[in-house]
Amino acid sequence: MIPDSEFGYELLVCRYAELAWYPGADPRAEIVSRQLGTQRRRWDTVVIEVDPEAFAARRAFGDRSLDSDLLHVVRDAPEGWEWYRDALPDPGYPWRYVRQAVHRAAGRDLIEKRRRGNRIEIRRIGPYPDWVERIVAIENKPDLDRSAADALADQLAHDVETALADEVWLATEATGDRVEPALLRSMPVEAGILTTGFAVEETRTDGFAVDETAAAVDWLPSDLAPGDPGGRDPETVTRRLEIAERAYGKGWRSYHDTMRPDCRHFELRRAGRALVPHCAAKGRCPTVRECSGSCPEFSPEPPAWRTRGWPIEGGPGKGIRELLERRRGRVRDRVASDRDGF
Repeated sequence: MIPDSEFGYELLVCRYAELAWYPGADPRAEIVSRQLGTQRRRWDTVVIEVDPEAFAARRAFGDRSLDSDLLHVVRDAPEGWEWYRDALPDPGYPWRYVRQAVHRAAGRDLIEKRRRGNRIEIRRIGPYPDWVERIVAIENKPDLDRSAADALADQLAHDVETALADEVWLATEATGDRVEPALLRSMPVEAGILTTGFAVEETRTDGFAVDETAAAVDWLPSDLAPGDPGGRDPETVTRRLEIAERAYGKGWRSYHDTMRPDCRHFELRRAGRALVPHCAAKGRCPTVRECSGSCPEFSPEPPAWRTRGWPIEGGPGKGIRELLERRRGRVRDRVASDRDGF
């Protein structure tokens, strides 16, 4: 079986993408995140293909994401000292908000600032790199019945039309039929189809597992990027960079921020080469909505658990958070280095 919730399936797709991107081809440097997009459209899984050398330069600006205001300052900060209103392009909104962003950027060591008389001058610590090569959006639907397919077709058609992403994919669990149902649905021909084989007969977890061979390409997507490198308008370029920055800061393991790993029933279980949440009280992977302080089964860790020291100093919940954050950091280190195959 596959996880009981689409959330659980989404985590498996994210881990597969982290292990085996690009499907059916040579590996590419990438970071993976989830539940990102714009106000009008949110993607389940987002793959940011990056230039490893430029990505390493991006890491010099820290592990946290840069919001739109910080990007305005960091991308345009001058090489030498200048008054910030001379150095930065007109933002289209009051300069007092830019001044606040300047102070935030300096507080995070993203730029340098100094006061000359009654003016604030800034200069960059280094050029902000062009680290994003491509953005790939993946919509996840493990059980693709007809009603789900109809809704997905409209969503994917919107993604193809707006071309905010360079590629659009549908990920669905393989059925074993001679022709997979995803190929028979009325999906946009520009969208790729990835059939996953996470379900396994025997496992020590919940009947699903992830490795590099756990998916197959049934239909290759079209490249939605404009042929002219300058074909995207500046607003779209900025929106894409904002999405990439959120993906960089968030990653896909950030579910611990919206769930309750401090509950005594919260566990991480191995599913092949993935770790997924498991609720011991429910006996399955919970949804983000279920795993909250309002859950009838929620039981906070006893205070004694948080004072025992190594190996779970601070309690199991804190240990889970630190484990997931370390894994996210290792992925960033791997991408920034020259891995074999890139």
